[in-house]
Amino acid sequence: MVQVRAGAYDCDVLVIGGGIVGLSTAYAITRAAPGTRVTVLEKEPGPARHQTGRNSGVIHSGIYYRPDSLKARYAVRGAAEMVKFCAEYGIAHAVTGKLIVATERDELPRLHALVQRGRENGIRVRELGPAQISEYEPEVRGLAAIHVGTTGVCDFVGVARQLARASGAEIRYGARVVRVDRRADRGVAVLTAAGEVVRGRVLVNCAGLHCDEVARLTGDDPEVRIVPFRGEYYELARPELVRGLVYPVPDPAFPFLGVHLTRGIDGGVHIGPNAVPALAREGYGWGVVRPRELAGTVAWPGSWAIARQHWRYGAGELHRSLSKDAFLRAVRRLLPAAEAGDLVRAPAGVRAQAVLRDGTLVDDFLIREGARAVHVLNAPSPAATASLPIGREIGRRALGMLGAL
Repeated sequence: MVQVRAGAYDCDVLVIGGGIVGLSTAYAITRAAPGTRVTVLEKEPGPARHQTGRNSGVIHSGIYYRPDSLKARYAVRGAAEMVKFCAEYGIAHAVTGKLIVATERDELPRLHALVQRGRENGIRVRELGPAQISEYEPEVRGLAAIHVGTTGVCDFVGVARQLARASGAEIRYGARVVRVDRRADRGVAVLTAAGEVVRGRVLVNCAGLHCDEVARLTGDDPEVRIVPFRGEYYELARPELVRGLVYPVPDPAFPFLGVHLTRGIDGGVHIGPNAVPALAREGYGWGVVRPRELAGTVAWPGSWAIARQHWRYGAGELHRSLSKDAFLRAVRRLLPAAEAGDLVRAPAGVRAQAVLRDGTLVDDFLIREGARAVHVLNAPSPAATASLPIGREIGRRALGMLGAL
């Protein structure tokens, strides 16, 4: 059995998870407290293989998020810092701005509410009429829109790799954690699937899709479960139809932004994602089913509550997943010139959405502490955008624990 031995530490801070949040945490710790020994355990053979590397690559402005929430504060701050970080290290990026477009009259009040929210979050927005929409995006149609100038795109995988290099941390790939022994008077020992034991004084759980499982391995009750939602994408065969980033007005009852158009740093245009239940935590297609993980999701009361509360929304998302024509109709609301042949399947992503027992979808970043442990229990989008300030906050908590020992 893996055990902690007094005085036998391999590192000061042991980070589980080599996505952008885990690597940003390692980077923040070593910059704030040089000489602190940090080890990162990542189960994949390289960094950023899941949420970080399977999203739209958008640097979000922070306009959608409740004022004074962690998402709002960290996204606004993080967007500026991310652009600066990319420029400093020569990582591909562009500040393109984006349009949020209302295509139905009942969306206009929500669009105007976003204008107010943007102002409350310190974001400059410009309101547009139909003719002005065409100035930005000639092929996009809408009743009204807002332009958000601070939105951009970047190579988040490149950012994660640079964070790993610049942190000076020891990064161990292919290190899947299977057991944790946490002793409040000694520290934390972790056993990997390869039989390695790594001992640290403080543990930081940035395991993303598996963060609640790691919390339970540590002996802490996360009080949430990760319910995975797959986001499916298409690539636009005629990328010249879209100049930049175009979003619909989001539904405030659900934490997803709807099918949008994103011109990436490579010049290609991604369309999506939708949001459908995944049958595994890393279920990137309908054929990926892991019975134990699916049973855990189904057994969580919050999953059934979500189904009852959001079944209409979910039915529409499932329809768009199973029917290319239905997906195309959603795209044509924004881009009428799109045709069936323009949609080419692209790799999917999975969002790690924390859900409370009553079915509430956690709508802010969620960081909780246990004895000698910091758990990041909800860090979906815009976590990549906000990763630098999130990493500092997690690092501050971990270093505070070290200082108290």
